[in-house]
Amino acid sequence: MKNIIKKKIRIGIDARFYGPVGKGLGRYVQEVVDNIININRESEQKFEFVIFLSPENFDKFIFTDSFISKKLVSLPWYSWREQLLFPFIILKEKIDLMHYPHFNVPIFSPVAFVVTIHDLILTKFPSRRASMLPVTLYWLKQIAYRIIIQVAVMRAKTVIAVSEFTKDDIVKKLGIRADKIAVTYEGVAILSNEDKIDSKDAVLINDKQVLSSYKFHAPFLLYVGNAYPHKNLDKFLEVFSSLRYTHPDISLVMVGKDDYFYQRVKRVARNLHLWREDTDNGKVFFPGYVSDNDLKVLYRQALLYVFPSLYEGFGLPPLEAMSQSCPVISSNQGSLPEILGESAVYFNPYDKVDMLTKITALIDNKSARESLIMKGREHVANFSWQRCAGETFDIYRRALLK
Repeated sequence: MKNIIKKKIRIGIDARFYGPVGKGLGRYVQEVVDNIININRESEQKFEFVIFLSPENFDKFIFTDSFISKKLVSLPWYSWREQLLFPFIILKEKIDLMHYPHFNVPIFSPVAFVVTIHDLILTKFPSRRASMLPVTLYWLKQIAYRIIIQVAVMRAKTVIAVSEFTKDDIVKKLGIRADKIAVTYEGVAILSNEDKIDSKDAVLINDKQVLSSYKFHAPFLLYVGNAYPHKNLDKFLEVFSSLRYTHPDISLVMVGKDDYFYQRVKRVARNLHLWREDTDNGKVFFPGYVSDNDLKVLYRQALLYVFPSLYEGFGLPPLEAMSQSCPVISSNQGSLPEILGESAVYFNPYDKVDMLTKITALIDNKSARESLIMKGREHVANFSWQRCAGETFDIYRRALLK
C-alpha cells in the first residue's frame, strides 16, 4: 500500500443538492459536508476541499476556513450538460478525489471518486407514473440512468451505501463485489432550534398555536415525505377512508412539497371524499412545505407517524418522528425493518386489511404507543450525522491510498 503524497490533497464534493433545494438528499449532503468540514478542521493532516454548488445554494453555503473553496456549477442535475461539462470543471480544480453523493456521476469523470448510492428505486419501480416526461423520452432516460449508475459503481474506488439493504441490492442487481461497498447510516437531526421554549406549558401553548395556524384537526395521523408512486399513498388514503368509519374524529396530515405528484394524491383524496380544495374542513390536510420548527410540532402532536412506502433505501422521516417522541407504524418493506428495528410496528403495505388492522390497533392502545415512544427515543441515538461524516471521512482516506 503506497503512502499518501505529502502535497496538499484536494477533495471535491458535488454539493449541488446542498440544503432544502435538494429535498431529502439535500439534508444528507448538507449534514455530511458541514460535519466533514468540522472533522477536517480538527484533523492533524488537513485536506483542501472544493465544494461544488448550484446557483440556488451557492450563497447559503458559508464557511471561512482557508482549506475550503467554493465553485459555482450552473449545470442542471441529470442533464447531458452535467455529463459532458462537469468533468472539465473538475479537471480545472485539480481534484485528487471526488465524492458524488448521488448516482449522477459523469461517465467520463476524470479523477478517482467515491459515490453514495441511496437506493435503486428506478430499477425496482421503473414506472411511467413516476415521471411527467413523454413516453419515449422517459424510457431513454431510464436507459441512461442504468448506464450511468452501472458505470459509477464499477469505476468508483468505494461505493457508499446508506443501509445493508441497499448494499445487498447493489451486489445483486449491479454485480459489484460486497467488499467494495461501505455502509454508512444516515443521521437524525431536525432541526433548527429557533423555538427556544423552556417549560412544558410553553411548549403546549406554542404547539396549539402552530396547529391552529394550519387549521388542523386533532387527533391526527401524520405522513411526511414526497408523493412518488412507490410511497404508496393512494392505498394509504383508501385505508384511511375505511378507518374513518370507526374513528371519525381522526384526520390525516400529509406534509410534502406541492408538486405534480402531490396534485395526483389530492385527486385521489378528493375522489374518496376526504379533501376539497375550497374548504378547511376536510379529513385530509396538505400543508405543502413545512419549516423544521413547525414540523417538530407536527411530530410531537401527531397520534401516529405512518410510513406506507413500498421501498426505501434508508427512510429518514420515521427516525425524525421518533426523535420528537412520535410513535411510528411502518411498512415492512425495503430497509425499514433494518433501520427502525424494534421501535416501530410493521404492516404489509400491499395488504389494505393488514394496514388498517395494525393502524387501528395502535390508535386504540395508548400503552403500546407510549412504549413505542420510549423505544424510539433510545433507538435514534444510533443514528448520528457526526458518525456518518466521520465514517465518510475515513472512506476518503482509504480511497486515497488505493
